[in-house]
Amino acid sequence: MTGKRNITLANQKQLQKAAQSLTAQCVIMREIYAQTGAPPLREFSADFAGLAKIITGQQLSTASAAAIWSRVAAAIQPFDAAHVLARDDTEFAALGLSRAKIRTLKAVASAIHTDGFDIAGLADEPDAVVIERLTALHGIGPWTADIYLLFALRRADAFPAGDLALQLAAQRLLRLDVRPTPAALIEIAERWRPWRGAAARLLWAEYGLYRIERKPSVKRGQAATPAPRARPAAIKKSNK
Repeated sequence: MTGKRNITLANQKQLQKAAQSLTAQCVIMREIYAQTGAPPLREFSADFAGLAKIITGQQLSTASAAAIWSRVAAAIQPFDAAHVLARDDTEFAALGLSRAKIRTLKAVASAIHTDGFDIAGLADEPDAVVIERLTALHGIGPWTADIYLLFALRRADAFPAGDLALQLAAQRLLRLDVRPTPAALIEIAERWRPWRGAAARLLWAEYGLYRIERKPSVKRGQAATPAPRARPAAIKKSNK
């Protein structure tokens, strides 16, 4: 543990201030904020249940993830490591979890219940240590660790560069020829420090809005035509 304070976005007011700070340093963030306003905080509990919720939502739409998690949380009460380990895999499968996610949940539950993994103690650790400790667990990759940092621990500078939606949003808004790799997106996101967590939320909000606007409005007997949309100007180096 380090004595350096971890900067967080603990509430919606702090997130709004961080988003507004980004608008002063980045033209694209300014354009996004003008369209979406401050994005929602999206709170997850900083415990096993919060991590399990993130695991459940991996590679799923928001609606599907929410539906499956609601069934899991309702079926296992209280939701803790001991109760997860006590349940049979077939019960989880019936709730909609894949075999890989069941294995990951059981492995994390075992690490906490049997091996003494201190998930609560992660709140006091710097970002790099949190990522290192989480990714050491079976089935936990960088994306899951970054999302836990962002939504459970609410770290102000967390940025899940492996997220497909963020990569696609950056490619379109910056008018890149190819979708950036996680490493390339990390480099791009340097301009948004120390509020990369707010930047990620703004990019997600804009990406969601873009997808909605791109959905065709079809009347009977008419062909579907994507709605045109003006795109923000590309970031120049002088705008950081």
